[in-house]
Amino acid sequence: MYNNAYTAYQRTNINTATRGRLIVLLYEGAVKQLSQAVALFEPDGKILAKNIEQFGNCLQKAEAIISELEVSLDMEKGGEIAKNLMALYLYFNEELMQANISKDKGKIESVLKMLKDLTESWRQIASTTANVTPSSNESRLSIQG
Repeated sequence: MYNNAYTAYQRTNINTATRGRLIVLLYEGAVKQLSQAVALFEPDGKILAKNIEQFGNCLQKAEAIISELEVSLDMEKGGEIAKNLMALYLYFNEELMQANISKDKGKIESVLKMLKDLTESWRQIASTTANVTPSSNESRLSIQG
């Protein structure tokens, strides 16, 4: 019963969020997944065999979130900011793909740091009054920079 209430709360939070807040939620999700992936590394820098699947799942979820951020960019209205964000998102996913293959903690930590910085920037943007609640029929976010 508690899980149902929490799920309903999360759904309401997303459905009533401003565009900026939705972006922040996506960033927070990616940060959470990458933090979990980093936590799976042992002190010697290895990942135990029993944690390999979870590690891969965390990275795949983070990549999916970043891909969602990519497709939400409005390249026409976003100008240079949208172009720069697109380049970053492509870089992030490339680094995460390589990190998944090579089990490279450093690559993940690098992307994680940049995502944390972007999250904080988007939090500041989302707190402005310029954000409006998206209409219910809007399927994609529109980042206009």
